[in-house]
Amino acid sequence: MYNPKVVQSTMGSLATVNIIYTDLYAWLKNVKCIKIYATALEGDSINDLKAIKEGIIIIGNEANGISDEILKIFTEKITIPKIGKAESLNAAVATGIILSHIH
Repeated sequence: MYNPKVVQSTMGSLATVNIIYTDLYAWLKNVKCIKIYATALEGDSINDLKAIKEGIIIIGNEANGISDEILKIFTEKITIPKIGKAESLNAAVATGIILSHIH
């Protein structure tokens, strides 16, 4: 988190965010009362999402997506509808699109 590019890109907001390093799979396994949304190419369209008041959205990296281990424990799989022949989006861009559809 202290990579100079990360620090610079946050424009000082890094100091206002709580950052926790933990085993994601172990942590998610213990989440019982909040939906876990996993982004995947074969998920339900974000255009059809009902209003989300709270939840955890898992975004995979561009090269490997979400690990098989994490995909075993999601509540709902979601996707951005594909137009054209692009196979994937930059993770940051995809996150922005998904967040813009949450009401």
